[in-house]
Amino acid sequence: MTPKQIVNELDRYIVGQFNAKKAVAIALRNRYRRSRLPLADREEITPKNIIMKGPTGVGKTEIARRLAKLVKAPFLKVEATKYTEVGYVGRDVESMIRDLVEVAIRLVKDERYKEVESRAFERAVDRVAELLLKQSKELPEGITKVAVIDEVSKHNLDQMQVEIDVADIPKPVELQAGGGEINIGSIFGDILPKKTKKRTVTVEEALRIFSAEESEKLIDLDSVESEALKRAENDGVIFIDEMDKIAGKASQNGPDVSREGVQRDILPIVEGCTVSTKYGNIKTDYILFIASGAFHVSKVSDLIPELQGRFPVLVELDSLGVDDFIKILTVPENAITQQYKKLLAVDNIDLDFTDDGIAEIANVAFDQNNTLEDIGARRLQSIMEHIVEDISYDIDEEGAPKKVVIDKEYVLNNFKTESRNLKKYVL
Repeated sequence: MTPKQIVNELDRYIVGQFNAKKAVAIALRNRYRRSRLPLADREEITPKNIIMKGPTGVGKTEIARRLAKLVKAPFLKVEATKYTEVGYVGRDVESMIRDLVEVAIRLVKDERYKEVESRAFERAVDRVAELLLKQSKELPEGITKVAVIDEVSKHNLDQMQVEIDVADIPKPVELQAGGGEINIGSIFGDILPKKTKKRTVTVEEALRIFSAEESEKLIDLDSVESEALKRAENDGVIFIDEMDKIAGKASQNGPDVSREGVQRDILPIVEGCTVSTKYGNIKTDYILFIASGAFHVSKVSDLIPELQGRFPVLVELDSLGVDDFIKILTVPENAITQQYKKLLAVDNIDLDFTDDGIAEIANVAFDQNNTLEDIGARRLQSIMEHIVEDISYDIDEEGAPKKVVIDKEYVLNNFKTESRNLKKYVL
């Protein structure tokens, strides 16, 4: 995809913020350009990491998430505040790379599962048919296995009960609060015999369980791990949120004592190093890092100089205005107004938003962000929940069809001066 096509695709879900979309689109296209170069040249070219500066709720995380989804790249969102300097209790920064590899493993596995889906389902049907012939007394006498297979594959017997053996996987043990987990079974691998337990499930559930088991047998796990490491290394995107919270000099007598230490620990990860994972070593040189933060109290320049140098692209995102709110309510494919229309349609309520109603909601959102706290587009969720609260609550048991029009008058009646405090809807 060209940068313009990427921006057009992002426009379907995110309103405004052209500069941020342009920056990430160029970064994505540069990955494609790098992949077309000779190996010797590829090794010299590293991603130009990005810092997004802007208030909360203006689309920073959504831009990065949608970008990764466009190219099916391994994507991980982390909060910088969750990490601590080496020597303190908490998560170390290398765990973000291990988490990214886990995301890549799931991504590649899902792709491989789709490739063997039909074969795995056939095997699952055969196993279920065998069990039904042995266990079920509901089947007609003298029925053949071929006939049972046919009925199972057509999902005609989905609600019948069958007893199956499933793997008894021990729960992982947490090493420390907020730290990693360890699975005793994974340590010993195939040395210990695998335990199973009996479960009585529907045929539908048995097909799902057996299909997953057969898919696992049909794919080559070694090639999955190899491909996942390669993708995480070359296509991975890590979004580090709340970077502003670790900016500035460390206080020597407070909870932020390790802030600068976290920056120094992040530095080698972003600069490029090798991290050991249970699937093998991974180089971080070519992972794209996108950092973000409001930077209200601290500034980008408060980050240690070495870390600033590893994020050469700085993009400032704009606060949202009334026109932006109107577009957010109407333009995106997953617009919040459409979400509420679909939700309430389940109870036969036809929710209709008029143009002046949407404009008034946008005005209220803008007013609330200016008078209270600027939480960006998240303010719309608070307002919408307030508007539909009584509608959602007051429904008929019989579910008789009802039409509710949300116009300017309706919004004004719901947002009189004394009722404009939405604090109870904001976490």
